Amino acid sequence: MIKRRQFINLSALLSVSAVLPKTDPVVKHWGQSTSKILPKRLKKGDTIGLIAPGYAVKPEVMKEMKDTLMDMGFIPFHTDRILGNHGYFSNTDEERATDLNTMFADPEIDAILCARGGYGCTRIMHMINYDTIKSNPKILVGFSDITALLNGIYKETGLITFHGPVGSTLNDAYSKEQLRKTLQRPRQSQTIKNVVLEDPELLENPEYERYTITSGTATGKLVGGSLTLINALIGTPHEIDFTDAIVCIEDVEEAPYRMDRMLTQLIEGPTFKKARGIVFGVCAGCNSSSNPISFNLKEVLMDRIAPLNIPAAYGMSFGHVPGNFTFPIGINATWDADEMTIKLLEKVVS
Repeated sequence: MIKRRQFINLSALLSVSAVLPKTDPVVKHWGQSTSKILPKRLKKGDTIGLIAPGYAVKPEVMKEMKDTLMDMGFIPFHTDRILGNHGYFSNTDEERATDLNTMFADPEIDAILCARGGYGCTRIMHMINYDTIKSNPKILVGFSDITALLNGIYKETGLITFHGPVGSTLNDAYSKEQLRKTLQRPRQSQTIKNVVLEDPELLENPEYERYTITSGTATGKLVGGSLTLINALIGTPHEIDFTDAIVCIEDVEEAPYRMDRMLTQLIEGPTFKKARGIVFGVCAGCNSSSNPISFNLKEVLMDRIAPLNIPAAYGMSFGHVPGNFTFPIGINATWDADEMTIKLLEKVVS
């Protein structure tokens, strides 16, 4: 285990070594990468750079996530850019983009973990130095607002990114083990399975019900994340191409009619009907409505998704819930909507 004194000493050294020449964060190159890039796998003792590309992080939450990473055998590091507030953001757009670019450029940083989500990633997509990322591929992990970064960076560079816990939610045994299993002890044919639900309240909560919408299996590349952010990318250079994809979708605190509206927008788009399968996570807080005659979430999903006639199911363990597995964006996988498993068919890290 990393000793606290060793961490403090190394952090001081890293603070000096991480000061890199400032680069122009604005990149004029856009496009679809044609080849996949695998980041290096995680090892004990690796330095994990923490960034807050969206909302600000409370000091007590920052301390807790750093302690968690040290307990897991890693060395957490962050710059001063993560510690401030700029309205509801952790910093200005320019500083948040620079922090991301710096973490990729710094050879002392082995992987990057987003401290939290919130909002803000779509504001910095045009400021990311994709050429630097392509030349310095590293693990990037997060979810929620980070959906924009994961899918955008994969589309632009070919780098396999990872939908998984942010630093502030890496606090349960299942999430930690799934992250280790995918990033530290990877297998080419790894199968991702749901967490075992034991809490009686969750077992009785309809938002945690696991059900098949359309039976069957499908194979394709994994894409997706937060439904809100998937929709926010529409019309931008980083709009997701769902052709031949297994689309992973989750969200939080969205009324059924809003879920309906976002799914309808996707369905009416150019490529969503070309997807091969749909994997819904747990959509916490998305089953309630102030309208007494509202459809519930399950009714919305059955109505919108079943007519697509592709393998689909609801209730997988990812998203804004305890028990959040890590899955790669851009890797081919086989989705079984009846068994509710995702089998990865390729290496995800080198």
